[in-house]
Amino acid sequence: MDKSKLSNKIRVVSNPKKIENCPEKKLQFYTDYASAVSETLRKPLFQKFLHWIIKCENIEKRDVTDIQVRVFPFQKENGNSLAGRCNCDDGVILIFPKKRSFLKKKLKNHKKGKIRFYLKNRAKAALIHELLHIKYEGNESKVRQLTKKYFGIFIRHQNPDVQKSNSIQKMLFAV
Repeated sequence: MDKSKLSNKIRVVSNPKKIENCPEKKLQFYTDYASAVSETLRKPLFQKFLHWIIKCENIEKRDVTDIQVRVFPFQKENGNSLAGRCNCDDGVILIFPKKRSFLKKKLKNHKKGKIRFYLKNRAKAALIHELLHIKYEGNESKVRQLTKKYFGIFIRHQNPDVQKSNSIQKMLFAV
C-alpha cells in the first residue's frame, strides 16, 4: 500500500493517563467520536479533495508524517476548545473533538443527525486548515482565508444547494 497516501497517515490516538481516569461511558463516547471522525477523514472523495488542495498549494505530501485524531478534547488556556493543531517541524497534525458538554447542550435544540453532520464537517475543515499550516506556518489569516475558500468548494461540490452550503459554512466559521 502507498505510504504517502494521507489516508494511511490517519490514526486514532489517546493519552493513556486520561483513559485511566475516564468513566467508561465517557470513554466510550469519545472513542466512538474519534472513530467516526477518522472514518470521515479517510473517505475517498474527501481524500481526493485533499490531494487536489495539496497539488494546488504545492504542499509536499511527505511533509505530513502523521495525522492523529485525538480521543479527548484539548482546551486552551482561555477555556476555548481547539479543533486542530499542527507541528510543522515534525509534520504532525492533531484533530481534537468537541467537549461532550457542548454536544449535550446542542442536542437540546438540534437533532442528532445535524450534530453528527456538524462534527464531521468540523473535522474536515480542521484537517484542511492544519494541512494549509504545513505551507503557511506563520500566516494564520492566510490559512483561515484559504480554509474557508477550500472548504466552501468542497461543500458546494457535495451540495449544490447554495443556501444550505452557506449555512454550513456559517455554522463552522462563525466568529
